[in-house]
Order: sequence, then C-alpha cells, then structure tokens
Amino acid sequence: METILVTGGSGVLGTAVVRRLLDAGRPVRVLSRRPEPERGPGVPDKAEWVVGDLADGAGLAAALDGVAVVVHCASDTKSAGKTDEAGTRNLIDAARAGGARPHIVYVSIVGIDLVPFRYYRAKLAVERLLEESGLPYSVLRATQFHDLVLAVAQQTARLPVVPVPSGVLVQPVEAGEVADRMAELALGEPVGRAPDFGGPQVWTAVDAVRAVLRASGRRRPVVSVPLPGRMIAALCAGGLLVRDAEGGAQGRHGFGEFLAAAPLEDRTYGAAQAGGSKG
Repeated sequence: METILVTGGSGVLGTAVVRRLLDAGRPVRVLSRRPEPERGPGVPDKAEWVVGDLADGAGLAAALDGVAVVVHCASDTKSAGKTDEAGTRNLIDAARAGGARPHIVYVSIVGIDLVPFRYYRAKLAVERLLEESGLPYSVLRATQFHDLVLAVAQQTARLPVVPVPSGVLVQPVEAGEVADRMAELALGEPVGRAPDFGGPQVWTAVDAVRAVLRASGRRRPVVSVPLPGRMIAALCAGGLLVRDAEGGAQGRHGFGEFLAAAPLEDRTYGAAQAGGSKG
C-alpha cells in the first residue's frame, strides 16, 4: 500500500489528518524540519517521521519516495505566505524530478480571491501553482478554524474596552471536520477545486467576541467600530463566507458548541500550534 505524505503534520490540522489516515489503515509519513524526538505529543507514533524543509527543498526527494498522495497542510503566516509559495514550488519540482505524480491535496482558505490580504494572495498563488503543475491535485478552501477565531477574540478581549470592527462576518469551522474532508480527498480521486467548506453558522465579529467573553466569564464592554478600507469592506461583504451558489459544504459543530466543549485555556490556537506547521 502506497504511503501518504503529510506536510505540516505536527500542526493543528496536520495532526488531525494524520490520525484519520492512520485510522483508515493507510501508511502515513510526516514531513518536518524537526528531528523525530521533537515530533510533539499530537503526532501518533505509528506515523513515519522524515526530516525535510519545504523552504529550501532539502530532504524532499527522500520524503516523496514511494508516495502516492501528498496532503499539503504546511503554512507560515509569519512570512505572509512567502514560504507557502516557495515551499509548494519546491514540492512540485521535487515530485517532477523524481518522476513521481503524487496527488497533492492542498488546504486553502475561503475568500482568498476576494479579501485583499497579503497572506491570502500567497495562498491563491499556491493554488495557481498546483493548477499549472501538471500533477493531479485537489484544493479544499475552508473558513477560519474555531481555534483561530477564539485566539483573535481572546487577544482583543485583554483590553479594558474591547473594540471590534463593525459588520465583519465570519463562519468558524471545526478543524477536525476540515481534517475529515481532507482525509476523504486524500483517499479519493483528484477533484481539482473541491466545494468550499465552512461552519454551520455565520457570526458577526462583535457577536463572536461577546460569546468568547461570556464563555470565559469576563466582563468587558464591547464597542462596535466602523472602519474604512478595502479589506474591511470585503470582510463586511461576506468575503470569508462559503457561498451556497457555489455548492459549498457546511460542518456540523458550531462556534458556540466549541466554546462550551472545554476550558478555554485548553483551546487556544497558540497552544494547539505548539508543534509547528511549516513542514
């Protein structure tokens, strides 16, 4: 049975994908810049560990040996997506050089073609690289994970008065449900652009912050602040939402359920990302 390679396999989404693929009986290899003793608590022991770096291509040839599918979860928001674009180019080049034609399953973001955010432009560039690569591929655009919306809200809620841009709309989704869909795509035939995937409910940013404050027992006044600019306008126009006309899919677990599921200190995005996700 051919191996599935997961980039970013020690991050929030990657570890969940690895578990699902292993549960499906598939051999899984995790690509990481870190040596195996630093794999982190979230990565199952049954997964093979290989050291490589998407940024410069080191170790990619060995990582791709015998691989039929690559689930590409690695990302680096700190570089505004520069690493994403360069890393994907290196991944494609390594696959071509080795004569392989793996099915690349890439996780992207809903709205990257609508919201003028530099990181989103890089994600869109990665999609285009895959389209032009000549390799079989599937792209899943997902909305913001519950963990990320929570982390942003918690950061804002540290202030004595909490300012929140008015009119901004979000559709938080459970990372585990995105992992389910990514695993399904990895185990199936290439589909190109898959239907977008979002959470079951649309929230205003103001309501999301208020929900986090209530769930954490904090009392802070929340002030809705109108802001100018193209980015805010795109966010208010639903740029981050799944469009039903495009056949988008919805998750089952809402943001309110997520907040009630566990103590908030256990669900912060920073803690969940401790394993890293650059690949």
